[in-house]
This record gives sequence, structure tokens and C-alpha cells, in this order.
Amino acid sequence: MTDRLPSAPGALRLRPAPPDLPAPDLVPPVVAESGDPFAALRVVTLVARIERGRSVRLDDLVDALNARHLDWLFDRAVVADALIALQANWMADYRNASGIVLADGPYGPTVTLEDTPRVDPWIVRQAERLAADCRGRLAEFARRDGTNRLG
Repeated sequence: MTDRLPSAPGALRLRPAPPDLPAPDLVPPVVAESGDPFAALRVVTLVARIERGRSVRLDDLVDALNARHLDWLFDRAVVADALIALQANWMADYRNASGIVLADGPYGPTVTLEDTPRVDPWIVRQAERLAADCRGRLAEFARRDGTNRLG
């Protein structure tokens, strides 16, 4: 069989999908890694919602992250590293360690966020910074994508 129309760049035409064709939007699981802004953003957005002035077990945060992000796998080390980075940023901004306290509790490591009005705007800025880093990495991936296909 021969093509009736010659193939040319940009000439792709699609017809309607066959009935019952499964959607291709399945995503592979992601194992969260320390230092990855995509993982850190998920940690920070959860931490932004925890009760202030009360210690929370890191293992409870891990469980909540894994329950909320079914296509991700978080472990305690990744969550701890994200919290240590948050704590370091807090200390750099406010010159004290009272804002984010990491401690060993009777049931494992815990985090406590101080119960003051300055926490919410600060943690939102941290999440915005991480989201910008994620967008930058996605943009870089998109820029490199076309050149990788030729090799």
C-alpha cells in the first residue's frame, strides 16, 4: 500500500481514538530523593498544614505524604532532610532555632513549628521558592528534550 499524500513535517493528522482505548495518563511511581525540589515541595506543603506549637512525629508525616501522593514513595530520611533544610533557612532568616525544632521523641524523631503569625507567610515563601525551582527544572528539561532525540 502506498501513501496517497506525501509525508511532510507537521502533517500529522489524528483521527478519533478507538472506543474503550485506555487513557495514557498513567505515571510511573517516583521514589522521593533528598535534595529534589519536587519532593521537598510536597514535604513543605504538608508541613505548612501541621498544627503549630505541637510536636509531630516524622513517621506520621511520612505516612501522610505516602497517603496523599500515591504515585510517590517517601521515607523518613527524605522528610528529615527537607525539614533540616527548612530549619536552616529559618535560622538564616530569623537567627534563632525556635521556629522549627527537630527533636528525638519517645516514639521517634519529631518536628515542632512555633505558634506565631510569622510562620505561615515564611513557609509560603519557602514553598514558592521550591515551586519556582521545580518550574525551572521542568523548563530546562523541555529545552533539552529536542536536542536529545537526535543523538
